[in-house]
Amino acid sequence: MAESEKSDHRKIGQELDLFLFSDLVGSGLPMWTPKGTVIRQELDNFVWELRSQYNYGRVTIPHITRRNLYEISGHWEKFAKDLFKMISREGKEYALKPMNCPHHTQIFARKPHSYREMPQRYAETTMVYRDEQSGELGGLTRVLSITQDDSHVFCRTKQIKEEFLKIWDIVDKFYSTFGFSLRVRLSFRDPNAPEKYLGTSEIWNHAEKALREIAKERKADYFEELGEAALYGPKLDFIATNATGREWQVATIQLDMNLPERFDLTCVNEKGKNERIVMIHSAITGSIERCTAILLEHFNGSLPLWLSPVQVKVLPIGEEHFKYARGIFEKLRVENIRVELDDSNESLGKKIRNAKTEKVPYMLVIGDKEIADKKVTIEKRESGRVGIKTTSVENLIERLKNEIKGRK
Repeated sequence: MAESEKSDHRKIGQELDLFLFSDLVGSGLPMWTPKGTVIRQELDNFVWELRSQYNYGRVTIPHITRRNLYEISGHWEKFAKDLFKMISREGKEYALKPMNCPHHTQIFARKPHSYREMPQRYAETTMVYRDEQSGELGGLTRVLSITQDDSHVFCRTKQIKEEFLKIWDIVDKFYSTFGFSLRVRLSFRDPNAPEKYLGTSEIWNHAEKALREIAKERKADYFEELGEAALYGPKLDFIATNATGREWQVATIQLDMNLPERFDLTCVNEKGKNERIVMIHSAITGSIERCTAILLEHFNGSLPLWLSPVQVKVLPIGEEHFKYARGIFEKLRVENIRVELDDSNESLGKKIRNAKTEKVPYMLVIGDKEIADKKVTIEKRESGRVGIKTTSVENLIERLKNEIKGRK
């Protein structure tokens, strides 16, 4: 508990100037500073890099929709109280989207699809909005505006296993980069409360059996839990344990045989007949807000170099070293390394302490010797001076770029 309190993401976020909440904007609606937005963008870029290997196409949808869409999907009946609703001046009822899947069904349904075109993979990072009660909100882990790196795969039944395993590979790669090992929860419906879900028992039994077989084939560390399924289908929820021993649900992969029924989604099979398809929903970060909170607490704010908002700080000892230090700053900036120059009149010791408080991975000390040798002295966030006292700027840039590219 003491470790968790010390590494609370709300405390770290304030200290590192990453995000804020304003009473004028409203609780549960985080706003992100330039530094915090770097983290969001890097996480999203990483997810997209992994997805792009599997031929996902980016799509874009509006943030509102008419009531009709959610009536067909079943969300209006089940979640009307959780929706932010609005009435247009023409009297039409709209809602802020609480999820993206119904919109994406309409992109798929825009034209007929041959079996040769299947699967169709859509991905989008966008906000959704859910009217949570104020007592349920907490930092970045429970908010009203949720940024999902959302994807929907429209595929044939025979393609379910292959597509699930591809997404699972993405999940494993993403979280192993941060040193997490994952347990898997098979989230199934509560058989004693069938009214909570869409679709028939036959559809649910088939879907749950498919997920159980996939988990067994993967030889995953999994367990089953009733009552944790989504409205429209069972899912795989991935559970990570952070450095303080706290468990978090992170990524999710969900099998959906119900929305394709409700929106009559098909492809034309080898016999020229319309064949019912299925949907696979997935979010790798779960939500970028929650993922950021988990990572800030896991690393106690000391994020890996590639994810750090400021990667390097240049620290000239005195005013006579400012010019050379600025030249180093410009060389790093041109190489797309996130760098800051501390040209204040503070002592070197104070500059180093400030940089370490800000959790900057690398500090470059510039004094008479560095200028004379045309080199820099490197100091590291965790352990003071690294193995080499000085190095050339060119070697430094190569080292940093390799560490960033490898997401070490």
